[in-house]
Amino acid sequence: MNAVEEALINWKNSLPKEVPLGRLIAISPIAYKWKALYRARILRETVFWRLYDLLEQSFVLHQQGYALGARILLRSGLETLATLIYLNQLKSLVVDGSLDFHEFGEKTATLLLGSRNETTKHKSISILTVLEKCDKRYPGIQVLYGDLCEAAHPNYEGTCFGYSSVDFDNHTTVFRNKWVGMYADKHLSSMQLCIMTFEHEYNEVSVRKSRGLEKWVEDNDAKLEATKPQ
Repeated sequence: MNAVEEALINWKNSLPKEVPLGRLIAISPIAYKWKALYRARILRETVFWRLYDLLEQSFVLHQQGYALGARILLRSGLETLATLIYLNQLKSLVVDGSLDFHEFGEKTATLLLGSRNETTKHKSISILTVLEKCDKRYPGIQVLYGDLCEAAHPNYEGTCFGYSSVDFDNHTTVFRNKWVGMYADKHLSSMQLCIMTFEHEYNEVSVRKSRGLEKWVEDNDAKLEATKPQ
């Protein structure tokens, strides 16, 4: 069993089944009267569920030799990971005074409820904006995402390079599926990088930032009450 397969099995057994609001209120009655903190917690867990689903399917396709689909799903997984990284960054900005708490609340609503097809009233934030912020924390994440995008889009790599080659001696273009040869040996290492980064952000960074934000809200509750939008 390789490291990716083992991690996915562990994830499947660790997926949260529920988040009772009462349990959060018991942790901090003051902090969790604010919807922003509850939304942030729900977003954290839905990211876990979505990332597991995407990476599990990416792994299955990789095993079956469907390299293109595996890369496209990994691309979506990287977008999902970036959402959690960005959320953790927003928590830090509130605590250090760089982001207004009420604006943070709006951002949590957008991250959790945003859409592009108007199924909700919140317009989703551009994932490219999110990735730009995440690249400051993990340099290279934008480069990896850009490489994966070439598989998802009908650009040069996604069409011409992925399915054809030139026989210069015979002046002939030959068609075949080249995706396994191009990327199969790199796919698991990219998946493992995504998995390791998520586990660090989910198990360590998110917990630490959440505790810090809870304490900050408790200390500033009176000010927040006085300045909340009517």
